[in-house]
Amino acid sequence: MNKNFFPILILFLLWGCQTENNSTQSKEDQTARHLATMESPAEGESGEPNLFVDSEGTAYLTWISYLNDSTDALLFSRLEEEGWSEPRQVAAGSDWFVNWADFPSLAAYPGGEGRLAAHWLAKSASGTYDYDVHIAQSIDGGDSWSAPFIPHTDGKPAEHGFVTLLPLSPQRMMAVWLDGRYTKDTIDGERGAMTLRSATFNPQNRLYDEAELDHRICDCCQTDAALSSAGPIVVYRDRSQEEIRDIYYTRRVEGQWTDPKPVFADNWQIAGCPVNGPAVDARGNNVAVAWFSNAAEAGPQVKVAFSRDAGASFETPVRVDDGDPAGRVDIVLLEPELALVSWLENREKGAGIRAVKVSPAGLQGEPMMLVKTSESRRSGFPILAKAGKQILLAWTQVNENGSTTVKVGKMDGGY
Repeated sequence: MNKNFFPILILFLLWGCQTENNSTQSKEDQTARHLATMESPAEGESGEPNLFVDSEGTAYLTWISYLNDSTDALLFSRLEEEGWSEPRQVAAGSDWFVNWADFPSLAAYPGGEGRLAAHWLAKSASGTYDYDVHIAQSIDGGDSWSAPFIPHTDGKPAEHGFVTLLPLSPQRMMAVWLDGRYTKDTIDGERGAMTLRSATFNPQNRLYDEAELDHRICDCCQTDAALSSAGPIVVYRDRSQEEIRDIYYTRRVEGQWTDPKPVFADNWQIAGCPVNGPAVDARGNNVAVAWFSNAAEAGPQVKVAFSRDAGASFETPVRVDDGDPAGRVDIVLLEPELALVSWLENREKGAGIRAVKVSPAGLQGEPMMLVKTSESRRSGFPILAKAGKQILLAWTQVNENGSTTVKVGKMDGGY
């Protein structure tokens, strides 16, 4: 045997291992390139980001700035041609309820006239979960804000949160929230259930149409809502007497709320709240809903279901995760029957925010790694938004010293 064979063989094996490692790393790098980090307007310690895109295609970012140990502020920034605008403050307080999963929001009335509404949560009594929804409004694009009002009229010191704001018209905004007014009552020895409620309001803080949409729902999962051709559709996590906590929806059709129905019967039975709400987007008759489930036989999954009749019915869902998801989903429709869904996927070291295109026919391409993140609660819920041809992502970065910082990125044209 040639005495030079072994050195050549060793070099070949080393080259092969290096090639394999480089190939794996390149694939991870390649998917990560789908997200370009933007300069974030959030300075200092911050968290709980949210995104909203108005009827003119302008994106707004909101977040909470932790001013000190006792005071928090809600700030916002508008995406302009040169980047995010200078942050402006909506409100600040020392009595706020600040929670990783129950974050503030901002929405704009349609029409591009600078009418905005923003919400946050403030304590109403000494109980841990005694807090109210506060909504302030602006008629000058956020230069000034009205005194806040409370959209629920029960006046009880109980949990009110997980709010979704949905613009309906130039003079109407809808709020949907989890309402715990009955959780302080005991009926036949049992504590009352969390309910889902809604109301509409105008730019002058006048309330209309407060209604109960569901009398028994999961206690601490996010709500979401979208406007289809038939009207508003609201998605949330239900709670049956048998502790089945699947994703349900209700629609307002011709002024009336429909009876709640499941998007799909996962039959996830769980005695506690999973703190993992659904997400919805709509375009005309087309609606897409994303959610997390962990039913006993199926295990943890992220699913997407489509409707072609404005939410009257939903097709069989498509599973989109990589095998070990933690949920925390969001979704945007790129086209009427093509959606981009994001979620948190557990990895060997930490976690990653993943995304993939999906249609009623199944996955459209491979899942993308957008950014590495922490699996801890402090990393919050990543938020997607579509502004024109740009896809934006906002998330909370957990730093090595334990502090958190709001980050923003945009996906390239290859999404």
